[in-house]
Amino acid sequence: MIEPGGERGSVSVVAAGAICVALICTMGVADVGRVLAERSHAEAAADAAALAAAQDLALSSGDPAADAARFAQENGAVLVDCACAAGDADAVVTVRRTIAGLLLVPGPVSIDARAHAAVDLP
Repeated sequence: MIEPGGERGSVSVVAAGAICVALICTMGVADVGRVLAERSHAEAAADAAALAAAQDLALSSGDPAADAARFAQENGAVLVDCACAAGDADAVVTVRRTIAGLLLVPGPVSIDARAHAAVDLP
């Protein structure tokens, strides 16, 4: 037989567990949101770098890879690869953006983005 008040405080344990689960889920959602936002920034940096390289290819001026690296850096990313040789009509760039400080993932996380820009010359 259960004594009156024998299970006293059991609701507190269940509530504490539910609060912990809710906190972890909230932290996970915040991390996913941040990674998605950073991916969007990496894609924008890749687009800018590809367009800069394609402009150099179209005008036959400057160094496409150097301009792509500069535009990637100005947009918070690092140029990883640039397939934009002089005389080509296409510029394909890959950039990397590194983030740290996620709530559930220790250490830095790298996000790569790739963009392609084509030059349509007459």
